[in-house]
Amino acid sequence: MDTYFIATVLIFLSAVFGYINVKFLKMPNTIGLMIITIIFTLGVLLYSYVDPTLLNLEKSIISNIDFKSVLLDEMLSFLLFAGALHTNFEQLKIQRWPILLFSTLGVLTSTFLVGTVMYLVLQLLGFEIGFIYCLLFGALISPTDPIAVLGILKKAGVPKKLETKIVGESLFNDGVGVVIFLTIFQIAKSGIDDTEAFDVIQLFGQEVLGGILLGALLGYISYRLIKSIDDYDIEVIITLAAVMGGTLIAQKFHLSAPLAMVTAGLIVGNDTIRSSSMSETTEKYVDKFWELLDILLNAILFVLIGMEMLILVLEGKYIVAGLIAIPVVLVCRYISLFLPINLFKKKLNFVPKTNLIMTWGGLRGGISIALALGLSAEMYRDLFLVITYIVVVFSIIAQGLTVGGLVKKYKKEV
Repeated sequence: MDTYFIATVLIFLSAVFGYINVKFLKMPNTIGLMIITIIFTLGVLLYSYVDPTLLNLEKSIISNIDFKSVLLDEMLSFLLFAGALHTNFEQLKIQRWPILLFSTLGVLTSTFLVGTVMYLVLQLLGFEIGFIYCLLFGALISPTDPIAVLGILKKAGVPKKLETKIVGESLFNDGVGVVIFLTIFQIAKSGIDDTEAFDVIQLFGQEVLGGILLGALLGYISYRLIKSIDDYDIEVIITLAAVMGGTLIAQKFHLSAPLAMVTAGLIVGNDTIRSSSMSETTEKYVDKFWELLDILLNAILFVLIGMEMLILVLEGKYIVAGLIAIPVVLVCRYISLFLPINLFKKKLNFVPKTNLIMTWGGLRGGISIALALGLSAEMYRDLFLVITYIVVVFSIIAQGLTVGGLVKKYKKEV
């Protein structure tokens, strides 16, 4: 089955399901697409008792897609650059310190809290699982997903200063979360006795600092090139080349491509830089190009998430563990945000119920599933994949559909 056929099927399904959502369900696209895909996949499973052709085709498509590689190595760079490009840079600058703490200390705290609680829960359920593997789950489920967050917040009516915190945190904690996951993954693979503290610090520093520096360099070069010409066609291509070339460089030198793309997107999208380097026509075309690409990749991603349920090993105890994990992840997120919010509460005039809204609005998405798919069999991949899928589906559907109502409830206080 060739790549063109798979891409065609995914885009066709995205178009059909997207049309059904817009015409009938009228939900945010990310939520609607995933719900329709899950219903479609369940329908295909039921129909397979009559004729297995459709099920075999869907399984064949899923088995030919390396979800982890497609999302983390390819799609994520485009999605993060597009998200950063449309983020309010001035608001981000004002909120930089809480965002920094949310995306570093917050993710680390959540990783260890979730890992510890799930270790105890799984022991009670009869699973003999090492603590390090539970930490891996904590690392992959703690980062909020900017791809899921950005689309839903646009329709939720979240106050701008709170939206900036949620979006800014999710843009950066994604990159930091992947690095934390890779660091713990390396320890789990090599064994804690064979892992030096210096190696961990070096890996973390290289990925995070190297990624940010690469992104800053890419952003500056793109800015200088765009400023030196006035041709919107080529200027759009320059931004595309920066993302694609930057991703390859990051992968080659083991730097964080997500952090590089966020940094580059923030620089190119900065209003001050835009006004001095882009004409109005260029701005319009750059924005529309990346908006369209963002919508297309989002649609494909959430169709893929819905289809991934075909590879789950649905055992009773796995499902119970997943259902227990939902409140565990939410409570741990609430606790992990407590310190950063209270440190800056008075200085930055946080809106009321910031912690509650950020906890409920911090959605999990494809990144968590991609990382879970990267676990090896000895790391209890099947179990943690089911738990992750349940948390992600609940997050996107239940939290995504109700975060707008939660915001409206506290709107008068805002």
